[in-house]
Amino acid sequence: MLDIENFIKETKIIKSGDVIGVGCSGGSDSMALLHYLAENQEKFDIEVVAIHVDHGIRENSREDAEFVRTKAREFGVRFYKFRIDVPKLAKEKGLSIESAAREGRYGVFNALIKKGLIDKIALAHHKLDQAETILMHLFRGTGVSGAKGMEAIRDKVFIRPMLSTSKEEIYDYLAENKIDYVDDYTNDDNSYNRNFVRNVLMKEIVKRWPGAVDAITGFAKSIAEDDQFINSMTYTDAIMFEDKMARIPTSYFLYQNPIVSRMLFKVFKKIGITKDIERKHIEAIKDLAVNGGNGKRIYLPFEAIAIKEYDYLTIHNRHVEEIDFIQPFKCGEFDVPNFGKVIVKRVKEFSPKENCLFLDYRKVPKTASWRFREDGDVFEKFGGGSKKLKSYFIDKKIPQRLRNFIPVLADGNEIYAIAGVEISEKVKVEDVPTAFMIEVERKQ
Repeated sequence: MLDIENFIKETKIIKSGDVIGVGCSGGSDSMALLHYLAENQEKFDIEVVAIHVDHGIRENSREDAEFVRTKAREFGVRFYKFRIDVPKLAKEKGLSIESAAREGRYGVFNALIKKGLIDKIALAHHKLDQAETILMHLFRGTGVSGAKGMEAIRDKVFIRPMLSTSKEEIYDYLAENKIDYVDDYTNDDNSYNRNFVRNVLMKEIVKRWPGAVDAITGFAKSIAEDDQFINSMTYTDAIMFEDKMARIPTSYFLYQNPIVSRMLFKVFKKIGITKDIERKHIEAIKDLAVNGGNGKRIYLPFEAIAIKEYDYLTIHNRHVEEIDFIQPFKCGEFDVPNFGKVIVKRVKEFSPKENCLFLDYRKVPKTASWRFREDGDVFEKFGGGSKKLKSYFIDKKIPQRLRNFIPVLADGNEIYAIAGVEISEKVKVEDVPTAFMIEVERKQ
């Protein structure tokens, strides 16, 4: 059948011993894939499991689940069934039905993989799906990444064995092997974007240009090869990655646009953002890096945020919430939200150490405590000269995103120490056998 075996060998998306879960709706494509992989378990040395996710959109959706269960038993494979309330999920998250269904479905798949029940998930996307996806990406506004279409394997676990298979070949296989399938009447509802592209646009395109599907997917393959070559010239050596965050030197944005765009997509992937980043977001980030003032920021999909910080552009894959924090001043160690750990020790050795400060504890008021900065805070720099804490942070080029989360030792609005940064002139060590050492272990 189909060119599945050669495609699997060429792309190496399956390895011996894999447990492959087939996402199976009961429709023609997924039934063909389930049957093919079930029939060839011995050849590929794999175990196949049928996975059905009932989205709760249609009244007869439970019948589809029973149909897949029966067919899985007939094909001799295990069957997992899950039900999610997509309309409710869409309402709660403000998503379209399409997006909510996808999010819920992939949530099920990821849970199975995380629990170790499945090694890979096989999806039944085929050549026509690929052509439709490329067009939808272009209509939304995409760069090379979207023009490449779907990958044969994504995130090392989601595989598409039928990506080079035509819809006609699938129907021929179903007929040859006498395989039943169910029709989902929602596939005729052109209010869904995918259905509109498939039922309206592609039908008209193929009428006029019969070879359009092969032409579109062939174009995507050429784009992917070119993209692979340019990616090989893209470097991220000077980018610092920490805790789902990346700090990119602004000098990286002086390269040509194709290099900068690919660098940013690499960054997003590494910090866990793998979808919904479009060309408009990439252009906005470039403009922020080159023209934005210090502290300026833009908000991106999935609560990601990009911030200009002096000679760096920082991208987070989540917003950081402000949290109340207060800690008495004494020996010991404590965790600071969104910062790291602070360790206070009494020591006799005062020699300089990285990430360590020394202060004369006798000069610290008994009512002092650790907290985050507040309006009106002032700080007397070591060596003399009083400043507003905000101005001192600016002078030290401390990124704006970090200023609200650096613990300070304060009494009222008088700051005696800034963890990991500096101590006040008012608590410098003088003629004392022991002092307090303040050490920090930073999270970011």
